[in-house]
Amino acid sequence: MNVPSLKQQFAALIAAPSVSCTQPDLDQSNAGVIDLLADWLGSLGFACECQPIAPGKYNLLATRGSGPGGLVLAGHSDTVPFDEALWRADPLTLREADDRWYGLGACDMKGFFALVIEAVRPLLDQPFRQPLIILATCDEESSMSGARALADAGRPLGRAAVIGEPTGLRPVRLHKGVMMERIDILGQSGHSSNPAYGRSALDAMHAVMGELIALRGEWQQQFRNPMFSVPQPTLNLGCIHGGDNPNRICGHCALEFDLRPLPGMQPDQLRMMIRERLRPVAERHQVQLDLAPLFPSAPAFEEPASSELVRLAERLTGHCAEAVAFGTEAAYLQQLGCQTLVLGPGDIACAHQPDEYLDLARIEPTVTVLRQLIGHYCLSPMFET
Repeated sequence: MNVPSLKQQFAALIAAPSVSCTQPDLDQSNAGVIDLLADWLGSLGFACECQPIAPGKYNLLATRGSGPGGLVLAGHSDTVPFDEALWRADPLTLREADDRWYGLGACDMKGFFALVIEAVRPLLDQPFRQPLIILATCDEESSMSGARALADAGRPLGRAAVIGEPTGLRPVRLHKGVMMERIDILGQSGHSSNPAYGRSALDAMHAVMGELIALRGEWQQQFRNPMFSVPQPTLNLGCIHGGDNPNRICGHCALEFDLRPLPGMQPDQLRMMIRERLRPVAERHQVQLDLAPLFPSAPAFEEPASSELVRLAERLTGHCAEAVAFGTEAAYLQQLGCQTLVLGPGDIACAHQPDEYLDLARIEPTVTVLRQLIGHYCLSPMFET
């Protein structure tokens, strides 16, 4: 098949629904996006491998060239859910206005794949001395199951990997991790006239919250990274539910909280520290306490400032590498041996928002940088970057 124009690719990718959501009634397959990319890249001579991850969910690995090393250009094929009534037009129809392309996924981040194809097309008549791998993952916006599956498989991909998340075309070499946890306390209900008739889960949770707040303060004294706008790890007590009536001793209470660790703080170790801190609380209040993740944690990420990829991206973009607050799949690609960087044309401020857009002025600079990265890692040594 003939590969459509850049704008037609944007329109087709946006029109292919691929919402990823923890609520089953909103969750959708990403097969439509994967099929489009496989058709286009296959017609350009890429070897396309479609990997089933879960029912209706797929990763795509499209490879041009062979051998060790090379470059991975990566992104997620899914989007967040959307409130159609808040959009000025159909979210699944590309709209051009105000020197922008509007549509769900234009910024975050299905449009990135069209820019990758635009960058590589003029280079296909040259021999690839190292492979170019275009990676499209599933479910980044919920479980990150696509990237997790790649990391678990352990198959090396390339020497360097660039993830096209929205960074305003400024290189990002580190971000915090994301942990969302739930504590359930099971006590014993009873008549409120006498505390001896029960064991209050709410009283125990009050003590638990005090310990979490104290632990947060200790971590914020111990860990600090000035590259972040909030340089310490954060712990937010997000929601609490317990009890059913004022005249009953509370028999069950649940707390959900969000923890954003800095690079170097390991989720399993943090969870173990929380459990050890809370065990005496459970014993003192004679309650059953359970701590478990709401979702698998997303690791924090840091690529050394001295790495070849970081220095190259800084030179090509004219910006020093930065830190961001949002999470990505970068740590999983790093686990596969890739020097990894986050670099994409969109703006995070309009991601996950009605009327998501990509500024047209970002297209040419992005294509240029991507073409230079491909040249550096995949083409002949004479290619100018």
